Amino acid sequence: MFGFRVLATDGKARSGILATPHGPVATPVFMPVGTQGTVKGLDVRELAEVGSQLLLANTYHLLLRPGPERVARLGGLHGFAAWKRPWLTDSGGYQVMSLGHRREITEEGVRFRNHLNGDPLLLTPERSIRVQEQLGADIVMAFDECPPYPSSRAYLETSLERTLRWLERSVRAQTRPDQALFGIAQGGTEPDLRRRSTLETIRFDLPGYAIGGLAVGEPKERTIPTVDLSTDLLPEGRPRYLMGVGHPEDLVAAVALGVDMFDCVYPTRTGRFGYALVPEGRLNLGSARYRDDPRPVDETCDCLACRTHSRAYLSHLVRSGEMLGPILLSLHNLRYLHRLTEAMRAAIEAGRFAAFALEFAERRFQGRPPDWFAEALRRGGHL
Repeated sequence: MFGFRVLATDGKARSGILATPHGPVATPVFMPVGTQGTVKGLDVRELAEVGSQLLLANTYHLLLRPGPERVARLGGLHGFAAWKRPWLTDSGGYQVMSLGHRREITEEGVRFRNHLNGDPLLLTPERSIRVQEQLGADIVMAFDECPPYPSSRAYLETSLERTLRWLERSVRAQTRPDQALFGIAQGGTEPDLRRRSTLETIRFDLPGYAIGGLAVGEPKERTIPTVDLSTDLLPEGRPRYLMGVGHPEDLVAAVALGVDMFDCVYPTRTGRFGYALVPEGRLNLGSARYRDDPRPVDETCDCLACRTHSRAYLSHLVRSGEMLGPILLSLHNLRYLHRLTEAMRAAIEAGRFAAFALEFAERRFQGRPPDWFAEALRRGGHL
């Protein structure tokens, strides 16, 4: 029911096929984030139309409402949310960091203060897996502790060791053979800690692995060597998931280093704020400069917003506070990232990823790319 096959490589970059019980996923792939079982403002038909293959939902938030038992009774996420294609659920580990002011970490698990009503909530590796089994996702994540940046070396070591113990408990707790459990490596940006965490995690011989604890505020100059080290150590025949990354330039750099999967709220949150992603960066459609602009957001884009509407109309929607504006821009931004991953897959298969990445950088950075981006291409064998 689950498997991964690398179809082509170019340097460290690779394209592949991820087989799941609800259909195949072509990689590299970007996953839209549907925290509450919905990508904000977007219907499943629209998500399919823009090229979404795999959606992400959040264990912590769905545990609070509507509750995993209700989701299970109504057909799991596939039936409840009517997205019949693959789902991935995170474990709640990110909330260990993001809700740091409302939680206490113990060896047993994490005691949260429910952010909706203040009630206490204990999330353990066993409960996280049980909830994810009730939600019914194709890919489930081991419960981990995601340390913030910066963190002391002592804290990174402590959280790394706890995450490994929680991984062992997550593996023991899993009962559904139709779900693929991914382990998560931590260790911050300390090379020796990252190496230790990754090597200990892959000892569990899981269907896939995530690179956790990045995209949490660290400088890109520290992110790139960490991703490079991680992909050097992770098994070639298993998917590699860089958690929480969604800026276009970060996707290109990470694919250059051999990453297969990504997720982030960035494209939809940016759309809700009135911004549209374009090859040169992003457009602020709330600006008065676009009020009389008859052009589409991106003449090369085939999304509904670009096929149908002008920048002037979208600017009017944003400036008027009309809900259609964020919906159209969210669709456009997701289509932009899906087109980007489609183009990267094609470039890898054609053996021209280096040329693609340099062309991307020329437009994105209006000339010379930043040192961290060039370093990613060099480490990936593209320069």
